[in-house]
Amino acid sequence: MSGTLLAFDFGTKSIGVAVGQRITGTARPLPALKAQDGTPDWSLVERLINEWQPEAIVVGLPLNMDGTEQPLTVRARKFANRLHGRFGVAVALHDERLSTVEARSGLFGQGGYRALSKGKVDSASAVVILESYFEQGY
Repeated sequence: MSGTLLAFDFGTKSIGVAVGQRITGTARPLPALKAQDGTPDWSLVERLINEWQPEAIVVGLPLNMDGTEQPLTVRARKFANRLHGRFGVAVALHDERLSTVEARSGLFGQGGYRALSKGKVDSASAVVILESYFEQGY
């Protein structure tokens, strides 16, 4: 067990990516993947998996504030299932409510509006998702 995990913040145009270590409970952003209606370039995903050799992947699960599902929830689950099916890596879904708000706030604090590019926000959201996953003891 490497202790390395990858996280994805699923979106239809951009998919945020982060890598983290279970031992430290911390994560860092990687470049976001462009997506075509929610479908990434799978060869880039494969490259990430080969490079980082994660013991598991965490996919953010977009839910409404009241915990109910939304249309994007179904698509994020489908993305998670495809990751598992294509690469055979364990995939966990993790509640991502407010991760984008937290990510935007952190990025804005570091660099103002210029820091809020879509890809940066998505990957910062993936960091928030993964660190939250670690904090819950997974």
